[in-house]
Amino acid sequence: MSTLDWLILCGTLAVIVGYGVTKTRGRQDLSGYLRGGDHRWLAVGLSVMATQASAVTFLSLPGQAFDDGMRFIQLYFGLPLAMVVLSVLFVPRYFAARVFTAYQFLENRFDLKTRQLTAFLFLLQRGLSAGITIYAPAIVLSSQLGWPLRSTCLAIGSVVILYTVMGGNRAVVRTQKQQMLVMLAGLLVALIVILVRLSPQLSLAHALQVAGTLGKLNLVDVSTDLGARYTLWSGLIGGFFLALAYFGTDQSQVQRYLSARSVAECRIGLLCNGLLKLPMQLIVLFVGVMVFVFYQLHPPPLFFNRAELAQAESAGAGSALAALQTEHDLAFVRRRAQIERLDKALTAGDTATIAAARQELRRAHREVTAIREKARSAIAKAVPRANPKDADYVFLAFVTQNLPRGVVGLLLAVILCAAMSAVAGELSALSSTTLIDFYQRSVRPHASDAHYVWAARLFTVVWGALALAFAILAALLDNLIQAVNILGSLFYGTVLGIFVTGFLLRRVQGTAVFVAAIISELLVLALFKWSQVSFLWFNLVGCLAVAAIATALTALRATRPARAKQEPSGN
Repeated sequence: MSTLDWLILCGTLAVIVGYGVTKTRGRQDLSGYLRGGDHRWLAVGLSVMATQASAVTFLSLPGQAFDDGMRFIQLYFGLPLAMVVLSVLFVPRYFAARVFTAYQFLENRFDLKTRQLTAFLFLLQRGLSAGITIYAPAIVLSSQLGWPLRSTCLAIGSVVILYTVMGGNRAVVRTQKQQMLVMLAGLLVALIVILVRLSPQLSLAHALQVAGTLGKLNLVDVSTDLGARYTLWSGLIGGFFLALAYFGTDQSQVQRYLSARSVAECRIGLLCNGLLKLPMQLIVLFVGVMVFVFYQLHPPPLFFNRAELAQAESAGAGSALAALQTEHDLAFVRRRAQIERLDKALTAGDTATIAAARQELRRAHREVTAIREKARSAIAKAVPRANPKDADYVFLAFVTQNLPRGVVGLLLAVILCAAMSAVAGELSALSSTTLIDFYQRSVRPHASDAHYVWAARLFTVVWGALALAFAILAALLDNLIQAVNILGSLFYGTVLGIFVTGFLLRRVQGTAVFVAAIISELLVLALFKWSQVSFLWFNLVGCLAVAAIATALTALRATRPARAKQEPSGN
């Protein structure tokens, strides 16, 4: 990185963190520390988006599009409808109950054990996710820039813990607004630079033709296969339940919009998120597709994870990888020739030549893909613990190797801002849930506000340390953004089912829903372990299972007294 890149990176981060700390310094009561004050709808909407848009989004999503095209966007098809349902069903109840956490509502509706079971499920999955949120940018930045992994994890985590402990949720919301603006600006800059780099060789229209020919513009898949990970139906139905569970029951999101000054401001902020999130994710995926097209015209690496490539070479695979590199270079030249042929045919409007060029381009691309697969196999054979997937490294490799000075620093700032905003939201939520749902409720129910604020800060440090420990000890997962969504889907359906039962099924009481939640969670885990069902359906299965089992248990319990009354007493 150049001096200019370092100045932009460090300056951007320093200004955002300094702004958040400065605006929130001074004594705060418990409400101010956990809720963060009364914010307008724009701050709420940006904060909600920033909490979800972690570094995983900007590192993994372009790589997802590079490898698999744009069909991942179907995951978000149910989001706008979920925001509407959330605004109507969840928000008024939370505000009317004046809760600090979503799980307080459950004790009023059911009982303490149901409240704390749900809070525990949240702490379990969100605590693990916080580690992934730190680990995701750290592993990629360390491998691409030569930064030590542990030091990178510690740097990201320590800065976030510092300003979250000092300012609480108010600091989180204040900084997230600025971080989200930096993320959006950096994303647009990246897209503009990529298009400018492509324009001398391919027009945007012809670049889209190349991407479409090679299957990267597959926005909608109408398949009804339950094992297919991303389809129109899994996105509309499974994605709807995933979004409803995440935004409606996950304290890291609920805490964001509970800071709104009114129900109306909260609803507008959530609807804003619902309207903007889909276009934002579409742009991130489109950036990945344009990076893919860029590497059809410029020689791509044989393997994007340079650190693991070097490790495999030193482990005895050097000659095999060198031979594959030569094959790869020749195959790239042949593929580029077919792209140039297609470009000329599109310009001339020759239908027959266009069809032939498309067919030859697909064949040439399959050849390049096969060579890359051989390289992955060679790396996995030489270094058994290596991760043969390199999609998470594609975007950062492109940024560091092809973008001008200054832009590299800005995009690294985007990645780190995304990491910090998501981790700060998660740590604040983990701290508030531990404090309100366990410590205040069952350990120290009558302490002062000052004591609870001190305890909240301590819990933030503890959860931050646990997240850092998990990040440092974690092994790289197949694809980071998929890993986060899969982890959430293992628990979200059950948690959502508890809330939906509480809202809509008035006859069901605490013990029935408690037992139903345990059975449903075991069912979801069994599906994950032993079935081929896509993870998006876990959210629907968990939610419906809780409601159905709780209803059945309630009906069964109601029939027992009736039977007892009907049976004659014996002598």
